[in-house]
Amino acid sequence: MKKDEWLSTLRSEIKEISPEEVRKLLDAKPPTSEGITAEGITVVDVREPEEFRQGHVPGAVHLPKGTLELQAEEKLSERQLSEQNLSRKRGPIVAYCAGGFRSLFAAGTLRKLGFQNVLSMAGGFTRWKQNGHPFDVPRSDGAGEGAGGDSKDRDVEGGEIPSATGEELKKLRGTVRESSPEEALRVLQNGKGAIFLDVRHADEFRQGHLPGALHLSRGFLELQGEQKLDRQKSIIVYSTRDLRSLLAADTLRRLGFENVSLLSGGLKLWKERGYPVEVPEGLTDRERERYLRHITMDEVGEAGQLKLKKARVLCIGAGGLGSPAAYYLAAAGVGTLGIVDYDVVDRSNLQRQILHSDDRIGMLKTESAKRTLLGLNPDIQVIPHEARLTSANVDELFSKYDLILDGCDNFPTRYLVNDGCVKHKKPNVHGSIYRFEGQVTVFWPGRGPCYRCLYPEPPPPEMAPSCAEAGVLGVLPGIIGALEANEAIKIILGKGSPLVGRLLTFEALEMRFRELKLRRDPSCAYCAEGKAFPGYSDYAFFCGV
Repeated sequence: MKKDEWLSTLRSEIKEISPEEVRKLLDAKPPTSEGITAEGITVVDVREPEEFRQGHVPGAVHLPKGTLELQAEEKLSERQLSEQNLSRKRGPIVAYCAGGFRSLFAAGTLRKLGFQNVLSMAGGFTRWKQNGHPFDVPRSDGAGEGAGGDSKDRDVEGGEIPSATGEELKKLRGTVRESSPEEALRVLQNGKGAIFLDVRHADEFRQGHLPGALHLSRGFLELQGEQKLDRQKSIIVYSTRDLRSLLAADTLRRLGFENVSLLSGGLKLWKERGYPVEVPEGLTDRERERYLRHITMDEVGEAGQLKLKKARVLCIGAGGLGSPAAYYLAAAGVGTLGIVDYDVVDRSNLQRQILHSDDRIGMLKTESAKRTLLGLNPDIQVIPHEARLTSANVDELFSKYDLILDGCDNFPTRYLVNDGCVKHKKPNVHGSIYRFEGQVTVFWPGRGPCYRCLYPEPPPPEMAPSCAEAGVLGVLPGIIGALEANEAIKIILGKGSPLVGRLLTFEALEMRFRELKLRRDPSCAYCAEGKAFPGYSDYAFFCGV
């Protein structure tokens, strides 16, 4: 069965209820327009632990979808409620997730487990917050998580198995092929393209996993399985022991995956046999909270966010282009940002240089930039370099960084940045602006042309007035600087197609982008194949200034 078909079936079987109707029930108001009474409502949050920690509906029971069969009876059964609260079970159970899809699958599972009057909150927690309803945020020490606070180290598969679930697991064991740890190890060592699928929560995955395993929490299987998994490859599913993986294997088969087996005994037995386990370098809880929207993207994930954290980017200039570029790089979590500038903040800068403010007029731009960037993201490192970039310091500066982002506003510095990047083989994300026009490209030594291939000689000074002389639309550097940040992030992540050999131009008045192809000059004095680096020159003299 395809995911969309499954969802369609569930929508016909599970009643959906709006956040406003849920709010009425929680506030013990009269019956809703659907005739649902408030008596004994139980709100169940079926999201992952890290999502729950971001905030939840007040009083919600946290019961992740991936462990529903193993924990629902314990957390929702009447025998677990005090006598005075037994009446709660006469009311509805309202399941919710982030957007309203996982909760439909979860509601279907709860009904299968024998729970009656199960509803799904349409739009999920996202719509709940958007519509202005109150929500709780658990304390950072893990307390205050309500009925569903889960410890990261809790083995949800190690307790007593509910009778109904136990019977289902017995039936499944007879239908799902199991791979012993020894068999799985041979497959892993042979590297024949099998997918080892870890279906535990992200918190558990970060504590250690099989080498090269793909992480896809069981709670997301129905939504992301078709997208992330290759039907042509064999899939070996595992969890802490093998209960969730058995249920996950059944879900995958329902989605049409045929070559699915599970790791017998799960990660616990794998570890007991002394087989290899990877413990990835991780992010802090605060970083995971900050970058959650990155981490949920397949193209970034936690591995990509760690790349950003380890990256070192040098921004040349803290002015019109450097301001938005550095701002977005800091927000994205680039771990180390160097800022090269020797100027001070002037009131005329503030129409476009968003790192600075009126109360900082006269302050060094590097210091002002550091204050702003650390105010936005205190988890990164900002290194101010209060100096003019020259031939004397370019080698020392460039050697400390992975990537150079050029936001300067004069030709001598542009040629020096290019030459330094060619010598050190560092990507040069280049941007420039003039009145209503801007352009951005990536000069990457060995992969495409350099700046000198495009501009072998600088234009006469009178043909290239500065922003101070010609003026510039204030929003233009924001657009071009953001595009530079985008290129830098793509390079760090190793994703997409950087603007190597392509020049993207933007005309603000016509709101028009154009792309020009750039070719490498085979006789370029600096980047041509086999040519020795000719050294730095007198750039002011070369540019006629």
